[in-house]
Amino acid sequence: MTQLTSLAHAGASAPVTSSVARLSRRAKAAIIVQFILKEGANVPLTALPEDLQIQLTQLLGEMRYIDRQTMHSVISEFSEELESIGLSFPGDMAGALSALDGKISAQTAARLRKEAGVRQGGDPWTRLAELPLARLQTFVTTESTQVSAVMVSKLEVSKAAELLCALPGDIARRITYAMSMTDAVTPDAVERIGLSLAAQLESEPPKAFHAQPSERVGAILNFSRAATRDDLLIALDEEDKGFAEQVRKSIFTFAHIPDRMSAVDVPKITRDVDQETLAKVIAGAVADVDRRSIDFLLSNISKRMSDALREASEDMGAVKPKDTEAAMNAVVRVIQALADSGEITLTVPSANDD
Repeated sequence: MTQLTSLAHAGASAPVTSSVARLSRRAKAAIIVQFILKEGANVPLTALPEDLQIQLTQLLGEMRYIDRQTMHSVISEFSEELESIGLSFPGDMAGALSALDGKISAQTAARLRKEAGVRQGGDPWTRLAELPLARLQTFVTTESTQVSAVMVSKLEVSKAAELLCALPGDIARRITYAMSMTDAVTPDAVERIGLSLAAQLESEPPKAFHAQPSERVGAILNFSRAATRDDLLIALDEEDKGFAEQVRKSIFTFAHIPDRMSAVDVPKITRDVDQETLAKVIAGAVADVDRRSIDFLLSNISKRMSDALREASEDMGAVKPKDTEAAMNAVVRVIQALADSGEITLTVPSANDD
């Protein structure tokens, strides 16, 4: 594609003759494109600037035929140029930033993009579809109903449904009604809307933390002692009840296992947690909520393993509370690792959950 781009960039179009020397580089590029298309291969012309796509298309429409010798000569010349290339570079700042995406810091990339006036590469709608639900809600509340209707129409059906359910009823109704009037929206308008929304993302300063504050606090409290966790949540309730509720939703402890984990996923825990740790949890658990989690785990694994764990826990005798809590945290870490890898799915507590 790099060589094809250079062919398309150079020279002016010329009438096609049997003399290769009289062919412009753009005509040669058109010949290569037509040959590749006729062979049934895919030509990613969308990677070319729009003006070059237009010129190549027009040239293909103007040309009629060439003889076999000319075709072979153009293909041979093209192949020789490809073989002579030792290393190719992006050729512009946008390409360089795309090539180094994830290799340089977000701050450096944002600064270079701003200085060069380069937009973030790629389809803006793909970037927008990957945004978390909370960020999409911000767009909906700040943009017009018509723009919001286009945005919702471009999302995956499941994500669009999730977004509409999360919005206040009156806003959701206005957007769904506006979607009924999007038939006349042109592709150019959709693209401009996508670029405009993506530009807002680019204007935002890079964030030091990817996770939300409530998620970071919840992750810390997951492995804090139960008494410490409860004290901190009570204090958060007094300072900011809304934030405290968000933190509670982010917390996943041993006691939450039956409510947020699927029974069919339980055997995966025994694969990554050693028998001694599980037996220590069974032997040391005292609280009713923890015993409920143990019953849930034991009832969803094989009877042979369940009996073996019960027997091992009885042989342990008394287990210190701190050792029990450490064993429970080890089980929680494994479950969260499985969830992070996508191997299992934990349900998210609703607003009505305690």
